[in-house]
Amino acid sequence: MRAPGYWFTSPERPGLVAQLLTPLGWLYGLATARRLRRPGYRAGVPVICIGNLGAGGAGKTPTVIALGQRLMARGQAVHVVSRGYGGSLTGPVLVEERRHTAAEVGDEPLLLSSMLPVWVSRDRAAGVRAAEAAGAGVILMDDGFQNPSVKPALSVVVVDAARGFGNGRMIPAGPLREPVSVGLARADMVLAIGDPAAQAKFWAEWGEKITLPVLTGALQPLATGMDWQGTRALAFAGIADPARFFATLRGLGADVLRAEALADHEPLSEALLRRLEGEAQAVGAEMVTTEKDAARLPRAWLAKVLVLVVRLEVEDWTPLDQALLRLGLPAANPA
Repeated sequence: MRAPGYWFTSPERPGLVAQLLTPLGWLYGLATARRLRRPGYRAGVPVICIGNLGAGGAGKTPTVIALGQRLMARGQAVHVVSRGYGGSLTGPVLVEERRHTAAEVGDEPLLLSSMLPVWVSRDRAAGVRAAEAAGAGVILMDDGFQNPSVKPALSVVVVDAARGFGNGRMIPAGPLREPVSVGLARADMVLAIGDPAAQAKFWAEWGEKITLPVLTGALQPLATGMDWQGTRALAFAGIADPARFFATLRGLGADVLRAEALADHEPLSEALLRRLEGEAQAVGAEMVTTEKDAARLPRAWLAKVLVLVVRLEVEDWTPLDQALLRLGLPAANPA
């Protein structure tokens, strides 16, 4: 399942379709603007929103991990608040990695819970209050940039540099929830994630519209001791951009014999996994997936599937460190 507006950001569909749908996009943008005028909760501790302007993944979860680890290294009690997309629990509930499943709390909160305290709450303000009551010194809000229920102290807009802001139109004519100029006016900084070629493309297309401080970074495979060179792989992924995962595997030297692109957050049923296992065995390949997909695997399958882990590496944290100082958070390890 593609993100809303996907086809209208791609040359696979004529621009005329996007033009015809543009009036509906304007209505969508007006609805977003009206919603954002509602009053929201201001927490007693800094809340940092990691969001984006459009639908689909941009690298928010790796950003939460990287920023959370950076803050914890500076002695901060960091908690995460997430809506828990795909999970059945409404919360607020503190995610417990050993007790909860992705079907209950969502795959991204379950993944994050192995590194940080994570609260899942459909009501984001209730989740922030729960984190405060539990002793959070700083709260990272995973997504929610267009949700008015919490007023963050700092907002970081994350963008996939290769895709940028798509065709610049709003759903359903494009991928955006609000106009680029409007969204960036509410943000404090932009984080563009991608390789040098993608970064160059992003700046060529969107650089004139960005007057905010900008961080640049890339997702890099985490060294786990696994030698991917020559590994025969049946790769599967249910993330926003499976092709990027497959390309990363190939770049590490893996021989990807088959690549199965699933819908984002797609449940990994026993029938699906058995089919993939049979296909892998038939060609002498290992089953390989992403860390986010592994969070949705039934526990009995965890030992059968290899996981490629990536982490965000930011070129220069200085703009963010300066913003953290303004919030009263130390930018260096305490003496």
